[in-house]
Amino acid sequence: MLGKAVCMHRLDGLSVLSISISMAFLAGCAGPQRTVPQAEPACIVDANVVDAMSAAHAVLGRMRFAVEKADPNAGLIRTEPLPAAQFFELWRSDNVSFRDAAEANLHAMRRSVELHFRPDQGQVYIDCTVRVQRLSLPGKDVSSVSQAYLIHSRSTPDLQTFSLTPQQRAAMAWIDVENDQPLAVEILERIKKKIMHQRKIEEVS
Repeated sequence: MLGKAVCMHRLDGLSVLSISISMAFLAGCAGPQRTVPQAEPACIVDANVVDAMSAAHAVLGRMRFAVEKADPNAGLIRTEPLPAAQFFELWRSDNVSFRDAAEANLHAMRRSVELHFRPDQGQVYIDCTVRVQRLSLPGKDVSSVSQAYLIHSRSTPDLQTFSLTPQQRAAMAWIDVENDQPLAVEILERIKKKIMHQRKIEEVS
């Protein structure tokens, strides 16, 4: 029993330590603010909108984004909101930085991507916007001591669950936060690489 108690104590200590490190990192640790890259439009030479949208569709699919709307006439691709990757989802790539990963494990976050394709004299310009939202979840009102346990979610180390009252469900909402510029830059770079790779395959064949 003592060994089990010591083991549980160590696990609790590690959990607290990991959360503390994440909070300190998000606060910036009183250091200089990070430089956020701006998502400048990508320019694809000798391209057309249909081919550029096909490459973008493939890139978004590999990143687990589900396309909600794709309109070649309007030059638009929009995805459905994608919940941010958790720390154990190592195959996911929507958290570009450690800061993004830490925030996704502290809050319920989701992202949606919108791409605009503009043809211009044999070139295609691609604009990318990544919208980020955080779940705002109201707390539970406790009217008696016997209901105090309802403040906490019923979770296990492997699965997080929430027990919501009808009032909470009605009041919960997704709140817009700043756009994810680094992820937008990453998506545009992947689209350009996808198009270049496809061209090399066509040259070989």
